[in-house]
Amino acid sequence: MSETQAAGRPELFGWEFAADPYPAYAWLRTHEPVHRTRLPSGVEAWLVTRYADARQTLADPRLSKNPVHHAADEAGRSRTGIPGERSAGLMTHLLNIDPPDHTRLRRLVSKAFTPRRVAQFAPRVQELTDGLIDGFAGRGEADLIHEFAFPLPIYAICDLLGVPREDQDDFRDWAGMMIRHGGGPRGGVARSVKKMRNYLAELIHRKRADLGDDLISGLIRASDHGEHLTEEEAAAMCFVLLFAGFETTVNLIGNGTYALLRNPAERARLQRALAEGDEALLDTGIEELLRYDGPVEMATWRYATEPLRIGGADIAAGDPVLVVLAAADRDPARFDGPDRLDLARTDNQHLGYGHGIHYCIGAPLARLEGKAALATLLTRLPDLRLGTEPEELRWRGGLIMRGLRTLPVEFTPEPDQGAKKV
Repeated sequence: MSETQAAGRPELFGWEFAADPYPAYAWLRTHEPVHRTRLPSGVEAWLVTRYADARQTLADPRLSKNPVHHAADEAGRSRTGIPGERSAGLMTHLLNIDPPDHTRLRRLVSKAFTPRRVAQFAPRVQELTDGLIDGFAGRGEADLIHEFAFPLPIYAICDLLGVPREDQDDFRDWAGMMIRHGGGPRGGVARSVKKMRNYLAELIHRKRADLGDDLISGLIRASDHGEHLTEEEAAAMCFVLLFAGFETTVNLIGNGTYALLRNPAERARLQRALAEGDEALLDTGIEELLRYDGPVEMATWRYATEPLRIGGADIAAGDPVLVVLAAADRDPARFDGPDRLDLARTDNQHLGYGHGIHYCIGAPLARLEGKAALATLLTRLPDLRLGTEPEELRWRGGLIMRGLRTLPVEFTPEPDQGAKKV
């Protein structure tokens, strides 16, 4: 790289970058497509930014998900992964293991977390969606993150798992701690993770004696050639479904709504289609929103198990590698007009939920919730608009996820019909 290019290298991970990382990612794709950097945590890692490299990297068996392959001491390893999962004994889940253990666990979880179960859950998702909107529709203003995008997936995943209604507000508090502090000090997050883990262990123990028709009971029942999930594996899987599942959906709804508000022609196009009962544009639109400004900025951690080359860069054994999904999904070598929101885009093999054996198992549920949320918002509150200037909005400072802290909106109030309990 020339001195001129080095001088033009963008600053990563500051507040301006968090608000709009795409210009910086465009620079990296052009000049340093596989870029070694020091992360805010102090960890040195490689960022993969081009689509072709990203897709190949996500499926490369030489890159392990298990932190044991990280060439760092225990203190260094503790700065990667989900905060608190190590101390809470929640490491044995799909984001942290490789085949053959990953193959066994995924097969067992897939027996419980089926497309049929997700499809049958659609009426409850719609009920939750309407109930939450009922809570603010008469006011003419709301914070769509705290009042809608955040509680919807929490209550939904709790219902799906079989968490009793009277305990779900505890989960909302614990999840709120993770979202608020996920990019900062890990101590408060770790305490919330430990509380969640203790609760899940107790709930799994209770359900073993009284199985129901919920996902936790399905995980307990699931078997493969006589093998079942251990209690520790079941707790870790429930935890990662909660942690990874709810925050991605919060961000999908928040980022998606914001993108539509910033692109009024596309928003009006979708509203016309919904008014005509045509949901085809909603189906392609949710994929485009996942590509355009998706909920997951970087895929979860990977570690080189041997020396390898990615995009011309030499990666040493033990080096952490982060695939930047947000950069790959704006790569002009793969997508026509990548910085343009086009809800009708059909050639759209985005990487928003990953690729390969670690493709997000909860993606169908997130899509279901995202489509219900956006369609209902645009139908019930047709003149929805931002309640502040875009430059006043703040994005959460994290590494893996990308989402707004708040999203104040205004709209014509609905007639008071009485708030419904969700």
